[in-house]
Amino acid sequence: QLQLVESGGGSVQAGGSLTLSCAASGRTLGGVWMAWFRLRPGDRERTGVAAVHTSGTTILADSVKGRFFVSKDNEKNTLILQMNNLKSWDSGTYYCGADYQGMTATQALGFPSWYNYWGQGTQVTVSS
Repeated sequence: QLQLVESGGGSVQAGGSLTLSCAASGRTLGGVWMAWFRLRPGDRERTGVAAVHTSGTTILADSVKGRFFVSKDNEKNTLILQMNNLKSWDSGTYYCGADYQGMTATQALGFPSWYNYWGQGTQVTVSS
């Protein structure tokens, strides 16, 4: 079983920065996709923000390219999302997901229902 714990959310003004971390434990992380998804009030489903595979393949949503950067510390089994120049629409609850099934990068970002492991979420609030 894999456990995920997110941290690093908070409240910032537009243009500010936050760093989210997702610490994984309980199972080897070989061959795994780890990703960040955002859920805003009223959304029916989580929206993919960034995903990283153990192989190093990385994908970011178009809306965050140039502002967000995702990385994975394989030694610490931690997924990190550096969020810069935050916009009000970046607000929401950010969830870390992980799964071992084979996916393309596009699938890893676009199909949150394919993920079997989730953290509890961390809130990000950006005020304009």
